[in-house]
Amino acid sequence: MPTAPRTTDELYQALRENDGRPYGRTRTVTAEELAEAAEQFGDPRLLAVTLMDLQEAYAYGAEPRKSPVVFARLLALYDEQPDVFDAALRHSLFWRFKWVGNALRAIPEVPLTALRQWLTEMRDRYEKADLGLQPYYGQSFQLAAHTGEGTGLAFELWASRPRTPLSDCEACEICERARHHLTAGDDERALAVWEPVLDGNESCQEEPARSVSYALLPLLRTGRADRARELHLTGYRACRRNPSMSGEVGRHLEFCALTGNEARGLELLAENRNLFEDVDSPLDQYDFLTGVEVLLQRVEALGHGGLPAAGPPGRTWTVTALRTELRGRADDLAARFDARNGTTAHTDRRRARLDRAPLLETLELTLRTRALDDVAPAAPAAVPVAELPESPAALILRARELERQGHPDDAAHWTRLRALVAAPGYTHPDDPEVGPLARLRADLLSEEANQEAEEDRYAAAAALMEEAAALYDEAGEPGAAAVSRAGALVARAEAVPADATDATGTKATALTAAHAAIVRLREETPGLAPYQEARLLRLRVTALALRFQASRDEEYSAPVLAEAELLHAFATRHDLPGQMTGALMIRASTHAHSGDLPGALAELDALLDRLRAHGPSWHLPRALGLRGRVQLGLRDARGAHESLTEALRLAAERPAHHSRTARLHADLAQTCLALGQPDEALTHMTRSAEQDLRDGKRVDAFCAYTDVAHLSLDLGREEECIALLDSLLAEPDVVGGEVDDRLVAQLRLARARAFRAADDLGAATAEFAALAAESAAWDDDPGSHAMIAAETAVLLAESGEFPRAREAVAQALAAHAHAPRYDRLSGALRELARLQAERQGPDGLADALGLLADAGRIADEARAAGHQAQGRSLHTALAYEYGRVNTYAREYEDAVTALEKALDLLGEPGPESETAAEWAECVRFAAAVEGLHQERRYDARARLTAAITLLTAAGHTEETGDLVKLEDRLSRHT
Repeated sequence: MPTAPRTTDELYQALRENDGRPYGRTRTVTAEELAEAAEQFGDPRLLAVTLMDLQEAYAYGAEPRKSPVVFARLLALYDEQPDVFDAALRHSLFWRFKWVGNALRAIPEVPLTALRQWLTEMRDRYEKADLGLQPYYGQSFQLAAHTGEGTGLAFELWASRPRTPLSDCEACEICERARHHLTAGDDERALAVWEPVLDGNESCQEEPARSVSYALLPLLRTGRADRARELHLTGYRACRRNPSMSGEVGRHLEFCALTGNEARGLELLAENRNLFEDVDSPLDQYDFLTGVEVLLQRVEALGHGGLPAAGPPGRTWTVTALRTELRGRADDLAARFDARNGTTAHTDRRRARLDRAPLLETLELTLRTRALDDVAPAAPAAVPVAELPESPAALILRARELERQGHPDDAAHWTRLRALVAAPGYTHPDDPEVGPLARLRADLLSEEANQEAEEDRYAAAAALMEEAAALYDEAGEPGAAAVSRAGALVARAEAVPADATDATGTKATALTAAHAAIVRLREETPGLAPYQEARLLRLRVTALALRFQASRDEEYSAPVLAEAELLHAFATRHDLPGQMTGALMIRASTHAHSGDLPGALAELDALLDRLRAHGPSWHLPRALGLRGRVQLGLRDARGAHESLTEALRLAAERPAHHSRTARLHADLAQTCLALGQPDEALTHMTRSAEQDLRDGKRVDAFCAYTDVAHLSLDLGREEECIALLDSLLAEPDVVGGEVDDRLVAQLRLARARAFRAADDLGAATAEFAALAAESAAWDDDPGSHAMIAAETAVLLAESGEFPRAREAVAQALAAHAHAPRYDRLSGALRELARLQAERQGPDGLADALGLLADAGRIADEARAAGHQAQGRSLHTALAYEYGRVNTYAREYEDAVTALEKALDLLGEPGPESETAAEWAECVRFAAAVEGLHQERRYDARARLTAAITLLTAAGHTEETGDLVKLEDRLSRHT
């Protein structure tokens, strides 16, 4: 609180502002300061209000030790000056007896006798005030459930009594009844009782989030996994990071652990790290820590105890170390509660949770499903040592042989050799066939360079290839050196940015030079082995193929086909099946890039027949992938789906870094969209993005995930979209600011839109407002700022914050002046005007008309600039909005005039018109204003009859439905 309130009005205003803050330390500290400030005014009612605000902050901020102290002051004030408490304050005072009971139960140092004395105090106070005792019996039952003794009788005494105005809300009482049946082992009955809360028909401050957390496991046990998944997504978001709902967070972590989502659980644990410090309630700590331990125990049991885990701040934790720490804390808390209560209830409950076996092997909770292996620190893939040659000499020779064949199994051999060479005391074999150590080091560098090139890191690949070439020279291997230098030439050219302005762009020029240099290398290098010569020919044709793709100049296609034929003939003559396949693939892709898709398909069909009959089989996924893309280009989506699905199946049999599954999944996603299967497309888009992320292509991955977010929103899967984006935004390099801020902004913008789609207007507005503030500094991209500020303005208006909305739209207009966004800004201005008129009626008309005037100027600018609007014209949309705004402001004549202008702009629809539905809506609206608001029913019916006749004659009978209904309604009122 910047300054202490100087008047009671300022203090009340400060209380209202604090009421808008989330529960937590900031709200609690402010409440403490306001309660202290209230003392100076000598106003007992004001003091009572501030003390109640303070107790609420303690109750919902997980600080039970302080809540009873504040209530004691309130009760003393009530006893001394009961007239200070009007009906509302008195109701609130007696309601809070239950808060104190809850707080005392949560503190193990409070003796059981004191808890029972407090219940007696509550009963006496309620009887004296002539209040019903159902709330007292509710507290008695909760104490019995807490201790584990006498619950049956206590439940009947409470549940059989009629509710009173001081009873807990329906949602909270439903939760208590359902938990009672759950404790008795009756999942079905518990879920039946919970149904009104889980369906959203009953709710309160902590419901349905509290009930959801308890219902997750019974839903799984009764076979309702999809419902559990749905509720986990919505329920977790409602309680995350909230100190007063830490127990609920713990149960969501437990749910992850028992459904094969341990990696997701660790992710959520990191998101809730604040709860280790912010929860001051021992009972909530016990509940939260037990849920965390269930998760950590499961991760450790799966052999991942060394994974990092988010624990109490101040040190770095592994799963095993954190579990050891938390086990001690939670065991101590359980023992303290049991000692106080004289039972073993808390130890027993804790043991039951920790002893639960997983309920499902796998349950996909989010779009981004990951296993523990996916979150482990990057490490070399495990090599099946027993399957590799034992002696270094045999291992080296076998690796080289596989590499000559292009066999994917060479990767395991090189990985093993890299580890051997790096180990202290490595002794290189003294074997003429193996050659010197320099040759082996060159082999390893060459293999590493190929991996860099596969990941599109061409500059790094070129440097490694040049280093390998020097070592090959040192080892007396000129042929291998020539191949490495040729590879470096292509990689250097690939690193040049594409310039598609003409056929002699910088990239095309670089690739032409690379081709010429490789031709010279082949001519000048003596003693080339056939496989080395074939590689030089392959690199030559690759350079020309890349030049054709970069330039799109059809003249460059013929040289590619000629070089491919040269490679194919050479490979056939020397029986090099891998290079034969490569030549045919390049030939097929060249036909495809030339637009000859049928020719490409014929080439690929022949190639696939050959590969299936003679091999090598490991080339099948790549050939099938290209065939699928060609089929998709030919609009054979069904055939493309078959090819790509088979490619993925075969790719799964090979090492991941050779199978290029990211591209296959991306292509299959497009195929599924073409087939009208968006849910399957979403799955493949997600897998493609995640594979890119694992391969280190983070920019590609985050861009792909933005597309995933947009599609998931189109499919109405808002909660999954939010969970996905939360996960991505928690990536270490995103949190550490290592990812481009515009890329992160795209993810945040998608999340803000997802919040809005999920009706979480507060979260959406906060995210949009933050993005609008940040994007204001994007001097190089004012258009994006205009778009974000415009959306922010609409959200603020939906929240009724019109002054802030006008500030945001002013920012959008200023940015629009530098980078026009006609459609988006015009739409935002029209929506703001509608909201202001709708919420404020005639009082908001002047501001609304000012906004529409701005929209009119933008429409004029767009027309002058020759801009084609998306959908209806901006002037037509504006005229329609004038009609709505004036209707809300009860300016009906102006409304009809505006709607008639919109009708004129649209023009009467003919048989081929695409605006018939819009025209019919304008007619309906104008007739409704005339007939219902101006009571000019004859004119309105005449308008409708003429429109129905015109639309019917033009064949637009579907558009007449609403007009006929309105005509019938007006007829009945004539």
